[in-house]
This record gives sequence, C-alpha cells and structure tokens, in this order.
Amino acid sequence: MQGSSFITLKREALQNNIRFLKKKLGNHVRISSVVKANAYGHGIEQIVPMFEEEGINHFSVFDFGEAVRVQNSLKNDKDIMIMGWISDENVVETIKRGIEFYIFNINRLNIALQAASEIGIKAKIHLEVETGMNRSGLTIKELEEAISIIKKNPGIFEVKGFCTHLAGAESISNHVRIQKQLKTYHKLHRVLENSGIIPEYRHIANSAAAFVYPKSRLDMVRIGIMQYGFWSSIETFLRYTHHEKDPLRRILGWRSQIMSIKEVNKGEFVGYGISFLAQANIKTALIPVGYSGGYSRSLSNRGRVLINGQRCDIIGMVNMNMIIANVSELPDVKVDDDVVIIGMQGKREIKVSAFSDISNSLNYEILTHLPVNVERVVI
Repeated sequence: MQGSSFITLKREALQNNIRFLKKKLGNHVRISSVVKANAYGHGIEQIVPMFEEEGINHFSVFDFGEAVRVQNSLKNDKDIMIMGWISDENVVETIKRGIEFYIFNINRLNIALQAASEIGIKAKIHLEVETGMNRSGLTIKELEEAISIIKKNPGIFEVKGFCTHLAGAESISNHVRIQKQLKTYHKLHRVLENSGIIPEYRHIANSAAAFVYPKSRLDMVRIGIMQYGFWSSIETFLRYTHHEKDPLRRILGWRSQIMSIKEVNKGEFVGYGISFLAQANIKTALIPVGYSGGYSRSLSNRGRVLINGQRCDIIGMVNMNMIIANVSELPDVKVDDDVVIIGMQGKREIKVSAFSDISNSLNYEILTHLPVNVERVVI
C-alpha cells in the first residue's frame, strides 16, 4: 500500500452483477455501462477492462476526458458515448476517435456539422430530447430544426440514438411525471421517424427505469449504479425484489491500517476542539484517512470502522488526513492492524449506506467523492 488507504474491487461481484443484468434485461436490449465520475468512484482504468471481459461493448461517460480514459482502458474498440460536456476545441478529436455524443441543442449540432465537414468523418450523434425533466434536450421546435440540418447535410451525421432522461424513476412519487415523459418521448420519436431519419438505438432507461418501467428498456439501457452492486433507492429494491434476497453484490471495499495507538485518560478531550470528552480511560487508534481522502467530516463522532472484526466508533472531529477510533474493547489491537472503512471483516460489514444515512448523502455521492488518487486493487 503506497498511500494511506486503498480500495478493493471484487471481480467475482462484478461478474455476478453483469450476469444478473443480462439475464433480466434479455438479449435484445443492449447495455450501455455508465462509467462517468470515475466509474462511480470505482476507477475507470480498473473497472472498464473487467466490464469488457464480461461482454459489455458500449460505455457512457459525461465528458471528453472520461471518454479518452475509457478508450485507453479497452483492449479492443468499443462504442463510447459522451452524455454531457465537450469543449468546442475537442469536438474534432471526438469525431476522429469515433466517439458518440449527445446533441441537446442546436449550437452543438452546428459545431459538430462544421467539424465533421472539415475533416470528412461522420459525427456519431444521439439526439437527446426534452420530455419534462427541464435539464437538457431538444424541444420539439429544436428537434424539427435539427432534422432539417441533418437532412440538408447528407453524409455528415450518423444518427446513433434518440434518447431522453427520466426525472426520478427510482421514486413512485414521480410516476405520473414519468408516464408523461414516456408519452412525450414516443411522440417526438414519431416526428423523427416521419422525417425519414431512423436512429440505431432508442434509449430512455437508467438502472431504476429498466426495472421499475420495463417498457422503457427499448433498444438500449444506460446502467450505472446497479452494475456496481447498488440499487437506485430502497424503494426500487423493494418494488423489484418484494423482500427477496438481494441479487446484487457490492464490488467496492475501502481499507486502511492503524498508524498509532494512544491511551487517553478520563476527562481528556480527543482531537480538535471539545467535541469528544473521554468519560473513562480509553484506548484510541489513529487511522490515516480524513476528509481530503473521501471520509466526510460529517462522520465526526458518528462514523464507524471495523478493526479485528469489531465495530469501533470514530471519536472527535474528522481531520483532513486522519480519524481516531475508540479501540478500548480490543485488547490485542496493535499498530498496522487492518482497518475496514467500507466492506466486510469477519462476519461484520460497514456498508456505503452507513455513510449515506449518517451524512444525509446519496450512495452516489459517497462513492463519487472517493479520490481518484487512492490506489485501487482488483481482488
């Protein structure tokens, strides 16, 4: 371990999740593996080759930089789709690399038109339409304008997809809104097809929608959180499984080790400030992970870690680079003992949900805040 902590990635868990998804979604639905935000904190360079080995051949990212990282991580050419940001100066390189990208306004379409015309290579585009989320996407008026531009410039564009994003499929509270979006999407799709433009893939569904709204699967689904072993929400899990055993497996674990042990007398404060006062003589362990390394400051006096198979409370304030655990109940604890921050140790487990419940954050947020420079090891 070169750094003060490291992340483990379980190959067997990843294989389990991909096989489960393929079985449930069926052979006629293509899976686009969403690996934005450093593969949800798991690490693009480590995760993408494993997905490729499991037969995944389409990857979705947010920006150009992520697309390049994915492309460099693949053994063979695979389809890569940018759903978000591309700076104007990177559009030419995006097209040269054969990377697909969203068209969500007319300005981007015109930039793509100019770039593709200059280099003589077709731009592989996905037309994203606005259906009710009011975030990004072409309105019906803009779609009609986009159709006109595409038809006036034959040979410039390859329309790979026609897509939208659903506004919260993980919650039943959004059901009416989702149904309206689906109707709007199909209405706009008819406009496109009536113009004579037939996209290769129609795609709407993310992880939640693919399971809660099966009719939204269409030709392709964009699966993010589920491939890493998490459900979009407890509600989504319960609506699908009906309290059955969770078929998904967590891929990610996070570990460190004890760097120092100290005896603290009753009546002494621990760490910065006066947030923790020892009510008895206690023994503490210093662990070299802090908020700069992804361990949220909101876990001060609230978090837990596993040491020697036992849960140990985090006491005092989470520092920039360190946390302190109460190890008074561990008589044999010593420097260099393994510390599990996320994952299993013996029969006990610290889940990502433990972080999110305490810090009022989403699983997504906890995972994507894990620093890129933390070593990731496939096990």
